[in-house]
Formats: sequence, structure tokens, C-alpha cells
Amino acid sequence: MQKPNEHTEARRAFLKFITGSPLITGLALHGALTNSLLASDKITTQSTRKFAGLGNALITSPEEAINIFDFEAVAQQELPPAHWGYLATGTDGDITLRANREGFEQFQLRMRRLIDVRDIDMSKEIFGTTWPTPIVIAPCGHQMAFHIEGELPVARAARTKNHLQILSTVSNTSVEDVTEARGAPIWYQLYATKSWEVTAALVKRAEAAGCPAVAITVDLQGGSNRETMKKFAKLDKRECTNCHLPPDNAVAFNPMYDGLSVPAESSYGLSLTWDFVKKVQDLTTMKVLIKGIVTAEDARLAVEHGIDGIIVSNHGGRAEASGRSTIECLPEIVEAVQGQILILIDSGFRRGTDFFKALAIGADAVCVGRPYLWGLASFGQAGVEAVLTLLRAELQLVMQQTGVTSLNQITRAHIAKRLG
Repeated sequence: MQKPNEHTEARRAFLKFITGSPLITGLALHGALTNSLLASDKITTQSTRKFAGLGNALITSPEEAINIFDFEAVAQQELPPAHWGYLATGTDGDITLRANREGFEQFQLRMRRLIDVRDIDMSKEIFGTTWPTPIVIAPCGHQMAFHIEGELPVARAARTKNHLQILSTVSNTSVEDVTEARGAPIWYQLYATKSWEVTAALVKRAEAAGCPAVAITVDLQGGSNRETMKKFAKLDKRECTNCHLPPDNAVAFNPMYDGLSVPAESSYGLSLTWDFVKKVQDLTTMKVLIKGIVTAEDARLAVEHGIDGIIVSNHGGRAEASGRSTIECLPEIVEAVQGQILILIDSGFRRGTDFFKALAIGADAVCVGRPYLWGLASFGQAGVEAVLTLLRAELQLVMQQTGVTSLNQITRAHIAKRLG
């Protein structure tokens, strides 16, 4: 068993390394290399060049941002190549990552007129708690790759803007510290390891920290082939062992594993079955959600097994090369669930119109991932807050344009499927 103080020393080494890293000083060389590669189409990132803001002057403060893609451009410039590649990557040739954006084009908005839309209510009740917005902060791991304080600035931004936040198992900050920074309970996302004892300890620790819900991620069966990440890693000449433990022990570099004997190879998802889910349900009083559902068949099984909710997700295009967007998966899932359990969705959401389309199809709330990390890498807490503010403003605008004043007025009558 690895001693807790070994984790502490590893994190101290990491902080010492990162203080002098390009995360703080900037990395102009990386920006030049990235732009060159994009120009030659050798590497595909999660958005096209027009969305990344390449060729335009970078913003120098959050207040200058016109949309969230302004933060993507800054993050791309500031992050070291390997860290940017980890953030930007999909799987295989990034086909699902691209599909997540293209999928929204399959749905059109039907605008209504002559309706008083001066007062807009975007509040949403989720498991008995009312939030001012249906926009949820998705779980994203290893946030010290994007900011020296890791998940803490995100938690503070969630507190300031009052968003529901979900914390990743592979966070660089403990659930207790993130909950304290958030100032309210957060949800916990669970990666199962080969060891049930370790998995159970993670669940009980999250419950003890006050988490009201746990989301079991099930979409990494066998892992994923993240080619873009590997290509960018080749551009990074830094000494990565200063802050990364050897591969056979990499999963242990995480405060959530302190004091636990973690299997050298976590094998996320390889042995997950509905029997495992039942063990988690029996273990905890938290609400149990399944993250990674993309078909009607699995959605129906979730209802049959008494799951409290599902998150329609393909891991932001990082889980599988299906070439199918989550927004295109959503209609069959909503039809299968028939309102019996909570439905959240993530992967590729970038605009207020994206959120509106998901809500119109039948999602209860929408999780956003990469955009707030762009804000985090660009300007820390202020960047995250600005991203959330822009997304909320865009959602309010499209609600006004479609003639709805509250979320419960958004229905499928507000969208049309594109023909051809």
C-alpha cells in the first residue's frame, strides 16, 4: 500500500514543476507549432479554425470575449503541447468529436413571435434542489494540467454563478476541498477500478463529503485510442516525470486514492455490468446515475434497474469512434425513458442554441466540459465565470427568440429535423 505522504510528496513535486512551467509563463513556441499543424491539416482539434479564433487577435481579459471560442484560442496558445492535446483530443481520427458539433445542424429552431419575453426564468429543479440554470459543470479530470490550483477555481466559479458541479474521480483536488470551495454539495463521477474495495471506498468517501449523487461512467470499455493527444505529446519536450508518476502507477497520483492500494491498471469499464451497478446502489444512499448511455436499449435497462438518472455522453468524443453525436442519440433515449428518470446530456455543447435543442428534445439539463476548461486555462476563475456567463446569456437569448419564458415551456414543437 502506498503511504499518503508519498502522494503528498508527489503533488509537491508537481506544484514545484508547474510553477516554472509554460502554464505560468506562456508557450509561444507551442502556439506557432499548433497553428502550423492546423494550417497544414495534419492535426484535427475539436473545432474548426474559424471557431478557434485563429488569425484574430487573442483576447487579453475575460471581458473582451464575444463567445466561448475566444477562450479556446487563448487556452490553445497558453497550454503546453501535451496538455493542449489532452484537452483537444477525440479518439481515432476524431470522427465522434466532430460529429458532436455537426449533429446540432440536424435540428432547426422554430421561432415564435408576439410573446412577452421580458421576464425569463431558466431555473431547474434537480433531485429536489432548484438551480438558476440547467447548465451543469461536467466532470473533467486532471485540471492541474490547465491551472496551478486545479479544480478549485472551477469550484469557486460554480459558487459565484451557482451552478451544479460534478467532480471527476481523477481530479487533482479532493472531494472535500472542492466541496469546501464550492460552498455547497457537489456530485461525484465514479471510475471503477479492478478492486471493489477501492471503488467502494471512493463511493463512501464521496457520500461522507456530502455528495447527493454519484455518476458511474461506463463508456470507456477498453479505453480509447486518442491519436490527437499522442501527436501533440510528441511536440512537448518538457520532462514529464517531474509531475507524472510512472505509467504503472499513474492512477494513484490523485488525492482521492490516498491511503488506498490502487490496482496498477485500472481497467475502466472492462468488467462493468448491471450487477456492479446494483452493488453501488446497495452501498450508498446517494442518487445513482449512469454516464455514457447512448442507446434506447440501455436507457430502458437503466429504468428497469432502478437508476435515478442517466447522462447521455460519448465522453466528449473521447470514448469511441461511433461517429454519432449525443444530440442525435437523445431522441430515442427520451422516447425510451418516458420521463421516468432524470436525463442529462453532454459532449459538444458550445452554444445557447445547442442547450435549447437538447432541452426541446427532452433533456432535463445539459453538462458542459471543454469550454470551462478553456476559461480556466486562459484566466483562471474569472475565465470560468465568463464562460458560464456567456452560455447563460446565449440560452436566455434563444429562449426569447423562440418565445418561451421558462424551461417547462420548451417542447419539441420548437425544433424541426433538417431534411436531406
